[in-house]
Amino acid sequence: MSTNKTSKSSGAGRTRNYATVVYPESAPDNWKDLLTEFFIPAFISPLHDRDINPGGEPKKRHYHVIIMFDSVKTVDQAKAVFEKIGGVGCEVIASIRGYARYLCHLDNPEKAQYDPEQVSCLCGSDYPGTCSLVTDKYKVIEEMIDWCCENNCYSYVALMLYSKSERRDWFRSLCDNSTIVMKEFLKSLKWDIQQQERKQAYEESLKALDERRQACEKIGG
Repeated sequence: MSTNKTSKSSGAGRTRNYATVVYPESAPDNWKDLLTEFFIPAFISPLHDRDINPGGEPKKRHYHVIIMFDSVKTVDQAKAVFEKIGGVGCEVIASIRGYARYLCHLDNPEKAQYDPEQVSCLCGSDYPGTCSLVTDKYKVIEEMIDWCCENNCYSYVALMLYSKSERRDWFRSLCDNSTIVMKEFLKSLKWDIQQQERKQAYEESLKALDERRQACEKIGG
């Protein structure tokens, strides 16, 4: 997805969401601060430093930037913002969710993947809320289930504390809509583990009794 596009008529058309590309080598050192001073909700992608051109050569390092006005603006008004921060190009965004997800290549597994937690959210913008899909919720639940099984964790408290410090996407999911599912899973997981432990203890007890019996038979024989 290129952000080097501009409207054929710089004053034609009005919308709310626009995007540009910022190359750190040619932008002002304080370009992020300058963008914040406009008080426009915005997203700044992680630094794209692993992108590859179709020919196989590395792309120049860059950031993708989205600005989201509260009301419709012209391309010229968006350009005025991007020029201050050294943005290259001004692209009208047709789908804010689709473009927001592109900041980390979430729907492009063939491209370098970037951490959504590293997206900068300016002036009240909400990246997780903007780009989240229903399928993302299921993926997060799958990841939490796998982690609990791999780490023998059946404590909701332990899961919450781990998520709070290590996986903010899990934490948000637990706070929003996945708590009931995970609590039921952990309760069942704990029961299964306890049953396995009881079965193992019972089998070990039978084995010990059988060994004693055999020892007594040898002595008696």
